[in-house]
Amino acid sequence: MDIPVTFNRRELDQILRTYGRMVAANEWRDYAIDHLSDRAVFSVFRRTSEVPLYQIVKNPKLARKQGAYSIVAATGLVLKRGHELARVLGVFDKKLKLVEA
Repeated sequence: MDIPVTFNRRELDQILRTYGRMVAANEWRDYAIDHLSDRAVFSVFRRTSEVPLYQIVKNPKLARKQGAYSIVAATGLVLKRGHELARVLGVFDKKLKLVEA
């Protein structure tokens, strides 16, 4: 049985700080955390019933290559990827707006 990948306390603190800022800006309203065998995923939602707006993914298998952390949009597009979580979360510092088709 595989041990699931998890976010450590420092990673969760960084993610939740970003989440709190986005909730205060009325951009995000809910979140979910999934610990899977190959990756950990923090999903953010505008509404609970929707698909996630963004997913913050930790995939240790990619740590040596592109970096363990990535931000994935609802469309599946990888917005940013890297070795340092704080840098990857920086994608939310620029005012991201949901583009609706």
